[in-house]
Amino acid sequence: MLVDSHCHLEKFHNRELLPVVLEEAEALGVGRVITVGTSVTDWELYRKLTAAHPGQVAYTVGLHPTSVEEDWEEQVARLPDLLNAEPKPCAMGEMGLDHFHLPNKDPEAADAIKVRQLLAFERQLQIAKEADMPIVIHSRNAFSECVECIEKSGFPWEKVVFHCFADGAEEMRILKELGGWASFTGIITYKNGQNVRDAAMEQGLDRLMLETDSPYLTPEPHRGKENRPGYTRHIAERCAEMFGVTLEEVIKITTANVEKFYGIEG
Repeated sequence: MLVDSHCHLEKFHNRELLPVVLEEAEALGVGRVITVGTSVTDWELYRKLTAAHPGQVAYTVGLHPTSVEEDWEEQVARLPDLLNAEPKPCAMGEMGLDHFHLPNKDPEAADAIKVRQLLAFERQLQIAKEADMPIVIHSRNAFSECVECIEKSGFPWEKVVFHCFADGAEEMRILKELGGWASFTGIITYKNGQNVRDAAMEQGLDRLMLETDSPYLTPEPHRGKENRPGYTRHIAERCAEMFGVTLEEVIKITTANVEKFYGIEG
């Protein structure tokens, strides 16, 4: 069955929709989801959801760049202990740099946010390196800066995945040469998503990983509605068309890649 390698279950849980969403995912052939931490507000919830749904839900912990506030050091300091919690997270993240959501009308404030994001990213890279954990990267308008920071840290590239890859084939060639991974969302189904399709083709079917990033970035044919983990199937179907292979082949390869990268059992 397919794996949704990156989603956010908090909103579904808060609206008491999670059982329905997980049942729907399984009916659509998505047997496992990885719910990705963004701040202290969801880390413990995701640990509990993983415990309540063994084999169906896995989770990560990390401080998302847009969640990096004045208290970022206090939040990041909690991560080493969380990595040893039971059940254990399968990765750290999402972490990284976001130069899109900035107060561009206030350059001084924007620069201060960039500095905080960079410091939080550098610290999380070191924690993940010491713990030998794979990492999930959020990069928005900051691909080169993220690459530079990871290179500087000495973190092993084979344990790096750029989630929701939205750059093009040129950036993908750089990532491939370094040994990193990328995962792809419903953007791959959009009419204006040719650059993302080009990037997926450049990475190749043998390294393909899929995600919904739900409840965001709903793929066709449901674009305009709330995204759900089960919609990984629509992304997989579009990839099968792109690569000229069967849906079963896409399922087999992407599931194996996710299980290998995150070290989760089949």
